[in-house]
Amino acid sequence: MLVTLEAGGMAGILAWFWNERFWLPHNVTWADLKNTDEATFPQAEDLYVACPLAFCIFMIRLVFERFIARPCALGLKIQANGPQKAQPNAILEKVFTAITKHPDEKRLEGLSKQLDWDVRTIQRWFRQRRNQEKPSTLARFCESMWRFTFYLYIFTYGVRFLKKTTWLWNTRECWYNYPYQPLTVDIHYYYILELSFYLSLLFSQFTDIRRKDFLIMFLHHLATITLITFSYVNNMARVGTLVMCLHDAADVLMEVAKMANYAKCQRLCNLLFVMFAMVFISSRLGVYPVWILNTTLFESWEIVGPYPSWWVFNLLLILLQFLHSFWSYLIVKIACRAISRGKVSKDDRSDIESSSDEDNGPPPIQKHYNSTTNGTNKAHGTNGYLSAGAPCPDEH
Repeated sequence: MLVTLEAGGMAGILAWFWNERFWLPHNVTWADLKNTDEATFPQAEDLYVACPLAFCIFMIRLVFERFIARPCALGLKIQANGPQKAQPNAILEKVFTAITKHPDEKRLEGLSKQLDWDVRTIQRWFRQRRNQEKPSTLARFCESMWRFTFYLYIFTYGVRFLKKTTWLWNTRECWYNYPYQPLTVDIHYYYILELSFYLSLLFSQFTDIRRKDFLIMFLHHLATITLITFSYVNNMARVGTLVMCLHDAADVLMEVAKMANYAKCQRLCNLLFVMFAMVFISSRLGVYPVWILNTTLFESWEIVGPYPSWWVFNLLLILLQFLHSFWSYLIVKIACRAISRGKVSKDDRSDIESSSDEDNGPPPIQKHYNSTTNGTNKAHGTNGYLSAGAPCPDEH
């Protein structure tokens, strides 16, 4: 009896979730979009394959980074050493590992008296110790090279595919005869590969280099995955291919600019960053709202008319536009700094900490010099590793 009730409850939930009045335009049912001998349409169950494929992509990434990206990095003289290590100190190490990695002012004063160290020296030690756990420049290069390789492949594929379609040149074609638009093999492959990649990014984000915009990126990946899923299930695949290809364009330049930065090819990095900034801002703040949002909001309203999932889809696209604006702000901020300093110096989302200008100046004077503190003055914080930070924000 209990099993029957549970089965009935699950069936009710599924029926509510897949309500045709939410997902589809008026007078269209799921039965109308069943596959036939004449035409194939997107089916929700097609997306299940993306989960195991995401795991495969993650494993391919590990192999790629180990046997391709790493040798390339070493060939470019990128060393595996990470940020400057903090001087060994048993007392501070115990506080760092067992109590807190970010001591407050009261604890800093106590440690200062206990060790007879200057407070600023202790602050620097904790900053160096936190940075010590961050990945090396070699690891960052390998991560960027993997993403560059994927983005280059998928963007090339998208351009080659879309240039043969009618909706690339006339976006109104995205809505003519909607939703009875057959699913082609090219669209299916494009969608599954993009969805699998972003699923792999969603989970690998917890093992990758942690940035200051971790939550923003997590939200971005969720929004991207939801958009891909939404547009596939209710067969907005045509406009979905345009969105994916448009976003991949800037990502290629972003990752290769970061690679040039890690390899200390500063002039090449600056050139690539300028190219990236131009493509990103023009595509995300220009082409995207004028081309994509115009067709999803206005042309679709005129040809098809709104319905519940249409509203959700467009809200997600608008959310993506807000993220574009946020990242564009960061890019402009970096560009302004680059103009004043003469080079792209640091990503505002850098995984290496630098809390104040004190790291750029002379080291603080300790109260006394003894065997415990000897050598501490040689550490100048993380300055010198900042230029190895990514030159621009990750995004899609």
